[in-house]
Amino acid sequence: MGDVHGQIIVVQMSLTVSSTKLIECSTNYFSPESVRLVDGAGLCSGRVEVKSNQSWASVCEADFDRQDAEVVCGELGCGAPAALQGGLYGEGEGQTWDKEFQCKGKETLLLDCDTSDRENNTCLPGNAVGLTCSEPDDVRLVGGGSRCAGGVERYDQGEWRTVGAEDWDKTRTNVAAVVCRQLGCGSTVSALPGNTTRGNNIICYGSEPSLRDCYRMYDILPGLTVICSDLLVQPDISLTDSMGGVSRGHQGPEVFRDYSFTITCSTQPQYPGCSFLLTFTGSNRTQAQPAVNHSAAFLFPAADDSHQGNYRCVYENYVFSHNFSSESELLSLTITASPLPAFIIRHVVVLLILLTAITTSYLYYKPTRRQKRVNRVSSMDLYVNAMEMVSLSSRAEAGPGEERAAQGME
Repeated sequence: MGDVHGQIIVVQMSLTVSSTKLIECSTNYFSPESVRLVDGAGLCSGRVEVKSNQSWASVCEADFDRQDAEVVCGELGCGAPAALQGGLYGEGEGQTWDKEFQCKGKETLLLDCDTSDRENNTCLPGNAVGLTCSEPDDVRLVGGGSRCAGGVERYDQGEWRTVGAEDWDKTRTNVAAVVCRQLGCGSTVSALPGNTTRGNNIICYGSEPSLRDCYRMYDILPGLTVICSDLLVQPDISLTDSMGGVSRGHQGPEVFRDYSFTITCSTQPQYPGCSFLLTFTGSNRTQAQPAVNHSAAFLFPAADDSHQGNYRCVYENYVFSHNFSSESELLSLTITASPLPAFIIRHVVVLLILLTAITTSYLYYKPTRRQKRVNRVSSMDLYVNAMEMVSLSSRAEAGPGEERAAQGME
């Protein structure tokens, strides 16, 4: 390969498992309504209920926290959680949800969150969780699998109403530009007439800060479907190791030289057919790994100075007939010298293996005195033979300087 120092190395993630078939990154594409707030003052307050087997189930307070609440408020198009308390909006008459939610707060839908079995199978009276979200923005996009795509709705007089626009490209584009800007979803990718649902006609110049600053006409027009550029959720990037070779320095994570490490790219389920890129500055080598279950793992068997640099995961997808991408935060990696020489580590590993074998033999067998003497001799022979093998292996791998050092240790 040519010298590409200082450039960005792009690693394409192929989503295959023994074939070229793409792995779906979500099963909630255009998901139907799955959560609601009932018995509250409006759409953004009430008792939390989740749809289960075509019926609604209340959620126990012990199975729901603020990160779960953030997902629910976002899914309903409301603002941030303002109050979260058991019994705040009474008790449900139906069943109780039997799982504990473990949301991270970034999920688009509550049912995208991880769940676990509830520790206590009962939910005491008065513990059905009630949630109050802050006042919503007066606009949201629904039915597109993302807060940045879908049909335009405007919050008006206590309810969400469909927004329509004139069937002119310029008019629709102006309304879409305001909507994407107000939601913090980037720029407009497309603005098309929606389904047969009809809504109030909105006319914008395109420079307004929010939809409320546009003109509202009283004629009824077909709904408007908008797709914004920041469609995809931000992926996560993480660093792991299996040998204890990663430490946390002042400038970020550090990996000991000659130790293995893994960089993992992952994302929340959103759309089918996703892929990952890993961008890396500071090395001229590239590497490709398949991605499974919304994540892709890059294994580096032995860290060296060429691995030092900045890494970033890029989540890419082709959806709605357009290419979209989203970048993770930057991971700055430093390679440092190992605190212990490699040959010492090998000796320690062998000693641990021997101690484990001896302990296991002592616990599970009850030998006679004569057998004990034989076992002690056999264990000592095993130890001496193992140490000789490690010493020979170390001298064969090491250079002259390291071999002399190893002999000095003996």
